[in-house]
Amino acid sequence: MKKLLLVLLALGALSACSRSDAPTAQQEPSVDQHQVLTNMVEQYWQDSLELNPLMAAFVGDNRYNDRWVGGISPKERADRQAHHQRYLDAAKAIDASTLDAEDRLTLELFTAEREMDLQGFRYPSHLLPINQFRNPASYFVLLGSGSSVHPFKTVKDYDDFLGRVNGFVEWSDQAVINMREGVKQGVVQPRILMEKVLPQLSAQFKDSAEETMFWKPITDMPAEFSEEDRLRLQAAYKETIEGRLIPVYHALHDFIAEEYLPNTRESVGMSGLPDGDAWYAYRVREVTTTDLTPEQIHQIGLDEVARIQGQMAQVMETVGFDGDLKAFFEFLNTDPQFYFEKEEDLIAGYNALRAGLDAAVPAMFGRIPKAGFEIRPVEAFRAKSASGGSYMSPSPDGSRPGVFYVNTYDMSARPKWAMESLFLHEAIPGHHFQGALAVELDHLPSFRRFGGYTAFSEGWGLYAESLGKELGAYQDPYQYFGALAAELWRAIRLVVDTGLHSKDWSRQQVLDYMYANTAVQEARAVSEAERYMAIPGQALAYKMGQLKIRELRTRAEAALGDRFDIKGFHAQVLEDGELPLSVLENKIDRWIESQR
Repeated sequence: MKKLLLVLLALGALSACSRSDAPTAQQEPSVDQHQVLTNMVEQYWQDSLELNPLMAAFVGDNRYNDRWVGGISPKERADRQAHHQRYLDAAKAIDASTLDAEDRLTLELFTAEREMDLQGFRYPSHLLPINQFRNPASYFVLLGSGSSVHPFKTVKDYDDFLGRVNGFVEWSDQAVINMREGVKQGVVQPRILMEKVLPQLSAQFKDSAEETMFWKPITDMPAEFSEEDRLRLQAAYKETIEGRLIPVYHALHDFIAEEYLPNTRESVGMSGLPDGDAWYAYRVREVTTTDLTPEQIHQIGLDEVARIQGQMAQVMETVGFDGDLKAFFEFLNTDPQFYFEKEEDLIAGYNALRAGLDAAVPAMFGRIPKAGFEIRPVEAFRAKSASGGSYMSPSPDGSRPGVFYVNTYDMSARPKWAMESLFLHEAIPGHHFQGALAVELDHLPSFRRFGGYTAFSEGWGLYAESLGKELGAYQDPYQYFGALAAELWRAIRLVVDTGLHSKDWSRQQVLDYMYANTAVQEARAVSEAERYMAIPGQALAYKMGQLKIRELRTRAEAALGDRFDIKGFHAQVLEDGELPLSVLENKIDRWIESQR
């Protein structure tokens, strides 16, 4: 799960530009339309960075580090809608007939993104500003602890964060206003999700600033700071944490517990919301970058579950297991040989995988990311609701490496047999290759380098898992079964996400389907089911993207035979950044023709 713009949208951080007008294309023949396009997309990006400071920080631009923009107030939403409309109008004024192929692709992507963003304003997502999976209040703790993109290297960095606190307090106040309006309109979160938010907030209840994660930058203050600055910052942070931040977490917690929670809904899918079916259909189109309906995707999921379970049966035969698939799942879930007891052993296991794959990937990839990555456990305060693994891309300037986060909460839910496929997906050659390489594509417009499409990025991650045997992994049949189990899990997501949001499935129906069809412990099943409730449609991206990338590779292999070059294919997939699946398909078809 790495996609930057979706993360920022979830945090409510995307606002709009009301400061400057989008450049427009004059229609005189003498106007260089390439330059008009280049100026337009760059101005769009700069406007977005100024009014979206968290996005700026993610891409290594620290000019706006004293700001936190919530993106959920009426003015922010109106500004953002106007922003997208201005740039859409400017894009439509450009004469595409005079552009080369690369510029036409940029214009096509830019126009489609603005149109999709504008469609999203039909739906009141701002009335659902927080849930257990996408919780801006939890992320602000990471930001303020020095564990994310806000730097704490200079005195200005420390002062900047105090400025960010102002925006965060405003976001919290607006979130309460919006949730109250949501209650009036019947646009509220499922009760089960908001119950999980409360401990995330109460984890920040401390008696003193020194006990909070916000104090860590003070503890780690650079030695070169003057004594005057040290004393001033220490006093300012103590006053801010105890006088503003801790009270904000109390206030948000108490509002949710006492006022909002009694008005939440028992239903768990989007069909329980006003206009929920149309809203979910929009989410499906946005996430998958296809025109497939929820019903069609549901059937694809059922078919894929059956196919993968057939392959699992072959592995059971290989290891000589006497019993059915359900019994094999039980064996994998309970036998101590498949589990570490300590967090540090799990982390060490992932580090051991790294060396072998580092040596193997040059055979399949002509370009290796320059940036490295670290392997870290998910922070304890958010681990219970986090996924099993995730990835954060490196900063463009090389000051921050990529990070592969490993969830070590409840070690009985972190089997050894799942490790190789998870590493391939999140790190090498999955999200780290795709995400870090995208950052290096400095010839592309910034919105293409740092934006993206979940179906592409997560589809690539799942496709990367399928490369295991070609890269020397999955030699242990249990690890190969783990890869099949991981793929099966993504197929199950097609079934249960559409089941939840378009077929009125209950939370228990989702859990029952998971338990019946794959090896999963309760801790993971619950967190995953509730994740699908919290971020409808996102879970569809993995399998739909992987199916398309694998389909395109098979097509290329069949068409080119001995002329097929795996390094060339992977370069074609990755060298233009993230693309909608339909655009990727057209690109690969053109490449195939060029190789004949």
